[in-house]
Amino acid sequence: MRRKRVLERFAGGDACSPRGRAWWKRRAHGRAPLRVRPRRLGSPQWRSGDAGVARGTSGCVWRCSPIPSGAMSQDNGFKRFQGTPGYIASPALVDAVNCAIALERPLLIKGEPGTGKTVLARHVAEGLGLKMLSWHIKSTSKAAEGLYVYDTVQRLNDSRFGTGDVSDIRRYIKLGPLGQAFASPERVVLLIDEIDKADLEFPNDLLRELDEMRFTIVETGEEIVARHRPIVIITSNNEKELPDAFLRRCIFYYIEFPDPALMRRIVAVHHPHLDAKLLDQVLIKFYWLREQPELRKKPSTSELIDWIAALVRAGVSIEKVEQHIPFVGALLKKEQDVDALLRYDAAGGRFPKSWSELGPRYNQ
Repeated sequence: MRRKRVLERFAGGDACSPRGRAWWKRRAHGRAPLRVRPRRLGSPQWRSGDAGVARGTSGCVWRCSPIPSGAMSQDNGFKRFQGTPGYIASPALVDAVNCAIALERPLLIKGEPGTGKTVLARHVAEGLGLKMLSWHIKSTSKAAEGLYVYDTVQRLNDSRFGTGDVSDIRRYIKLGPLGQAFASPERVVLLIDEIDKADLEFPNDLLRELDEMRFTIVETGEEIVARHRPIVIITSNNEKELPDAFLRRCIFYYIEFPDPALMRRIVAVHHPHLDAKLLDQVLIKFYWLREQPELRKKPSTSELIDWIAALVRAGVSIEKVEQHIPFVGALLKKEQDVDALLRYDAAGGRFPKSWSELGPRYNQ
C-alpha cells in the first residue's frame, strides 16, 4: 500500500493513470517511459432533439444539445422518413422515427388502441421504399419463434415414410420474421406488434439478438448475421410493464390522442369528400362521448372512421346527427356504455351542437 501511495504521489493521481504503475516500472528498469496519449472520447453519431443527457457504454456522459434544423437528412448517411399521404404523423412522431433510424435502435410505440401504432410500420416502409415484415405477438409467442423454427414433426414424418432426405437438417429450418429480416439481402422494416401480449421474459429474450444483430441455429451450428440492420418498430398497448433492460435499448414515443384539428386531417385522408358541416357535427359528438367519465371504453380513431362510413353509406342527414347519435354500435363496444347512451337519449338528454358546449378545451 505504501508503494502504491508513493507511485500515486509521483504520478499525480492513481497508479493506473498515464503516469501510473506501468510508466514507473519501465523507468525503474532503464527503459524508455511509455508515451501515453490521453484517450479521446468521440461524440455520439447522432444526438437527441431535446437537450438532455445520454450515457455511453464506456461510462462517459454526453450532454446532448438540440439538433440543428435539417441535421437529420439523407446527407447524414440515412434516408429520412417524411411521412406519407395516407398517414398523418405529427412532427414529433416523424422525429422519433428518424431518431430510431439514425441510432439504429428499435422504436417502441405506445398509445391508445386505434391511434395508428400498427399501421405506422407499413407507412414507414412505404415512405422509405422498403419491404415490410410483420411479427404479430400472441400470449403463447416465444422469442425463439421469431428467429427460426425447427420442424421436427415434418422430419419425423419424412423419416417414417421416406419422402425426403432427412439427413439435411437445413431443409426443416424455417426462419421467423426476425430471422428473415437478418437474412434479407436488403434493408427491411420489421414490425413486432403488441409485444406486451407475451410473457414477461419475452422482451429480455430478444436483447442479445437486437443488440448484436446475429443468432445461431443450434441444430446446424450456422450463425445468421444481419446483412443490413432492419428498422424495428415495436408496439405496446400497456397491458404489461416492459423490463427496464429492454426499454434502455429502445427509442420511445407515446402517440397522444389526436386533437380536433389533427383529427380533421386524419378523417380527410379516409373521407376526402365528406361535407364540412357533417364532419363538424360528427367530431363534436365524438369528442363529447370521449369526455363522458362513466364510459368503460372510449371510442378510438378507427371507430370514428367506421362510424363516418356508416353515416355516409346510410345517407344520414346533418339534422339527425345534431339530435342523436345514429349507429352507436360503431362507436361504443361495451354493453353498459351502449345502454347508458340509449337511456340518456330516450330520457330526452341533450347532445351538444357546438364546440363551445364541450368547454374551453375545445374552443375552435
